[in-house]
Amino acid sequence: MRDALIFDDISKIIAQPRSDWRRTAFALAIDLGGKLATGLVIGMGIAVGMALAG
Repeated sequence: MRDALIFDDISKIIAQPRSDWRRTAFALAIDLGGKLATGLVIGMGIAVGMALAG
């Protein structure tokens, strides 16, 4: 009987943590924010380059 409890404990330890919607939403928001910032910086670089080129 004791061996069965050991395997239950092991399965609880190696089980993957449950992800909640807040963690997923936060990761998505950070990803989208990074992409937006990257796009803005690239656009500003192109605008400055075109302005300097005349």
